[in-house]
Amino acid sequence: MARLLLSISLCLGLVHQVASSGPVDPTKGFVSLPLNQSNFHVQRPYDVPEDERYSFRHGVHKLWVYSSDEPHTPTSRTKPRTEIRISGYDYSSGVWQFEGYAYVPRGTSGVCIMQVFGASPHATTAALVVYNGSLSYYTNTVLLENVYDSWFQVNVIHDANASTVKIYIDDQLKMVAPGRGEATHYFKCGVYAQCYSSYYMESRWKGIKVLKMSN
Repeated sequence: MARLLLSISLCLGLVHQVASSGPVDPTKGFVSLPLNQSNFHVQRPYDVPEDERYSFRHGVHKLWVYSSDEPHTPTSRTKPRTEIRISGYDYSSGVWQFEGYAYVPRGTSGVCIMQVFGASPHATTAALVVYNGSLSYYTNTVLLENVYDSWFQVNVIHDANASTVKIYIDDQLKMVAPGRGEATHYFKCGVYAQCYSSYYMESRWKGIKVLKMSN
């Protein structure tokens, strides 16, 4: 019955915040794909050297940007960003998963820290946004409060075939949402300014993985 109601709700385009039912392993049934630095393309303000907005030391990716920065290309009209665009694993079908451990320092606000890019007519299928210390799905549903200054695990599963997204935080299912249209998709993480952003924005990432459901 619960599965039937979930199916009906997804068909109606409803987003479900899921009550905590204890930790699970969201990677069960998935295969971790090879990743190295060549898969991590850093998008940063176009007029700034990479090492002034990104570092990778001791296994930690640190990405930062200022609200006064330029966009990532001279012709872009988007807000400032410093993001890792994971390349080599673009997809339009199948069941895919992003995993990583995130850290957001106190004061960073009004910023997207992770995206499932690609949708139609939207730009993204999913976005995790931090406002005033709370992690939200876009801006309407809080997934985790008081995220500042501590590491937390992020797992986002996108079933492109069924057009659904599941978001896990620290191995707990927090959100089930419908997809947002067919497109070529890929994963991104870092900092991408949103409305009412802080002047300085930073996130750190480690243990980044891309996984695909095994056949």
